[in-house]
Amino acid sequence: MAMSNAELLEKIDTGTLAGGGLLNPEQSKEFLRMTFQATPFSQLHRQETRVAKTGEIDKIAIGGRLLRKKTEGTDDNYRAGIATSKVSYSTVAVRLPWEITEETIRQNIEGESFEDTVMTMMTTQLGIDLEDLHFNGDTASTDPFISINDGWIKQIRTGAGAHVVDCTADTGFGKDTLFKGLAALPNKYRGPNVRWLMSPTRRLKWLEYLTQRSTPAGDVALIGAGDQVNKPLGYAIVEVPSLPDNIILLTDPQNFIVVNTYDIRIRKTTEGREAVMQDKRLYVIHLDDDPIIQELDACVLIDNIPNALAAA
Repeated sequence: MAMSNAELLEKIDTGTLAGGGLLNPEQSKEFLRMTFQATPFSQLHRQETRVAKTGEIDKIAIGGRLLRKKTEGTDDNYRAGIATSKVSYSTVAVRLPWEITEETIRQNIEGESFEDTVMTMMTTQLGIDLEDLHFNGDTASTDPFISINDGWIKQIRTGAGAHVVDCTADTGFGKDTLFKGLAALPNKYRGPNVRWLMSPTRRLKWLEYLTQRSTPAGDVALIGAGDQVNKPLGYAIVEVPSLPDNIILLTDPQNFIVVNTYDIRIRKTTEGREAVMQDKRLYVIHLDDDPIIQELDACVLIDNIPNALAAA
């Protein structure tokens, strides 16, 4: 059942929910859907909701060369196997607090509806911030936001089995950059769902590179259309605003997993010394979050891409 932000506000910390704003599993899933709908890539990656804050996600794989010769009337007792394994997760508790003064609500043209407007804006920003953290998180950073958790980029750079193509020595960005990236991806992972993940600026650089080429693809690039432009080497480009401009990721988006727990709290209070003395409403969203990768071997990070363009 869909739940609007107005309905969420009616639920939060008003005595209608046990635990002071704790959403039930159905409400938690709906809130996460609302949060992630603002970021297109979040519609592509895998999402898992769990009860426990730490645990394991099952992986299932079917190997190759399973077929065997048939002998009429004979059972050789051969059975194809399913390889099962697990990937661990450990969610981190995060929060988004804000406040609204009663004067702001009284003077705003929306009146009490302004509360719902702000809730919508905060939910959207929560989704944007989470996607940023999922890609760029680094616990070694001194930045209070980036250091919350390790994101997918760091996991690929430091994880055993991932493939990193370092372009530091390259003089320019172009088709050779993508060829090197695709060559680094093992054949068994080159399925139809693989995507190039890049920032909007990096995609613009790709278009700029194509327009320099005296080929039909160069003309097509001027209008941003055609498979030659949007599906280089047969794989579609997905723009991810959170990605740095100097990297490209190549993988199946479903290889990236975001784990959240059902323990989502949306709290509101108009009581307490601060709220009363400063005449304001206080809000905070609490949730648990962890980005993990199912198969590091199925990831390619093209790193340190130069800003200059290669010769056409």
